[in-house]
Amino acid sequence: MKDRILGKDLRVSAIGLGCMGMSHAYGAPADKREMTELLSQAVDMGYTFFDTAEVYGTQENPHENEELVGKALKPYRNKVVLATKFGIHFDMASEEVNKPLVPDSRPEVIRASVEDSLKRLDTDHIDLYYQHRIDPKVPIEEVAGVMADLIKEGKITHWGLSEADENTIRRAHEVCPVTAIQNRYSMMARWYEELFPVLEELNIGYVAFSPLANGFLSARYNKNTEFDGIYDYRSMMPQFTSEGIDQNHELLELLYQTAQKKNATPAQVSLAWMLCKKPYLVPIPGTRKAERLKENADSSEVILTADEVKALDDALDSMEMSAVFGGSKVVQK
Repeated sequence: MKDRILGKDLRVSAIGLGCMGMSHAYGAPADKREMTELLSQAVDMGYTFFDTAEVYGTQENPHENEELVGKALKPYRNKVVLATKFGIHFDMASEEVNKPLVPDSRPEVIRASVEDSLKRLDTDHIDLYYQHRIDPKVPIEEVAGVMADLIKEGKITHWGLSEADENTIRRAHEVCPVTAIQNRYSMMARWYEELFPVLEELNIGYVAFSPLANGFLSARYNKNTEFDGIYDYRSMMPQFTSEGIDQNHELLELLYQTAQKKNATPAQVSLAWMLCKKPYLVPIPGTRKAERLKENADSSEVILTADEVKALDDALDSMEMSAVFGGSKVVQK
């Protein structure tokens, strides 16, 4: 797989692997042995960029995903870039499937988080350490100062911000250069395109999570698809409802038609569209299946011209779409 550079010097595969869904939010956690094998297959396919977070897990084991990723990738540690996140916990008192997020980026909390993540990932450094959500109670300059210290100490080598706006990015970057933001981005969620100019100005990469709109843009779901109502966030996402599927008919047709022209799949078109928009964009789709892993990796070989990208953008601008899941609710405690 081809490489891309995030920020000044963080080299990663053009497609990364979002590991969250192996343990969190997409049904009950998958079999660890199978996921360990899948992560090994990802390395063999050319993936070098793996994304997790300290909170991806279940109520029984809140840190399951970091533990899985750390153990599975230990044999390949010198070949891979590990990204993880700090700064939130779930409101476990909530009865919602998709529990609200509680931000907490106090310096002492960050310090405890990084030590725990290093242990679970079984590594001496984290390659890319994100603030998972902005904490309105802690100035971003204070968070950036902690990141600068952690870089000096060798505990992390790069840092980033997730779901950040321009003002926050600029303020953080002044204190400690930001390597990447990780924000939601897909054909159905394009509101952060307004950040492209500042990212280019400051030489910051864009890591796109949910690049397939939580899998919807793979075009593999229909009105008969059922999701686990206890562990699977898709059970309450608007794009997967019967009404949402009807509203997205034109979008799916566009994907099918483009895929046919390009001898590709709808998922590959969705990812290629993103890759061909900007050289600093790196999508991190997740999966539990080897065939999807390869399909996503191969999307880096699907080339869209600038005119084709513009035609897709114009079509997306003018068509009806359902609402799309925009993220977990953030609450203050």
